[in-house]
Amino acid sequence: MTDEGRTGAEAVIAFARGWIGTPYRHQASAKGIGCDCLGLVRGVWRERYGREPEAPPPYQPDWAECGGEDRLMAAARRHFGGEIDRAAMRPGDVLLFRWRSDLPAKHAGILSAPDRFIHAYEQAAVIESTLVPSWRRRIAGVFRFP
Repeated sequence: MTDEGRTGAEAVIAFARGWIGTPYRHQASAKGIGCDCLGLVRGVWRERYGREPEAPPPYQPDWAECGGEDRLMAAARRHFGGEIDRAAMRPGDVLLFRWRSDLPAKHAGILSAPDRFIHAYEQAAVIESTLVPSWRRRIAGVFRFP
């Protein structure tokens, strides 16, 4: 749990890259054992700060889940503070995604370079992907680790 000699963003990226290869497991957050996209962000938070600010309630794995409150966005606002403008996002920031504009945010990742992000999803493990236009247009919010 040290980021000696690194900026906050560099530490976040290094912690996130340490999760690459962790198998996908819905609602899990155990490095090398299993995690989902939220579990990755939770794990990086623990590595950076020592403990999580709250335990997440149960949630569905389905991006297409309709209705209800935008719990992921609300939690990000509670713990990361105000949203960052997309034009100002930088490596180390947390990205939240929504499948469609009328649905709640259901996916998260950590920007690792201007055009890359680290995330976990069901058909893969934790991976570093290119932030292609189809991902970029689904960004619902950008947050910076405090």
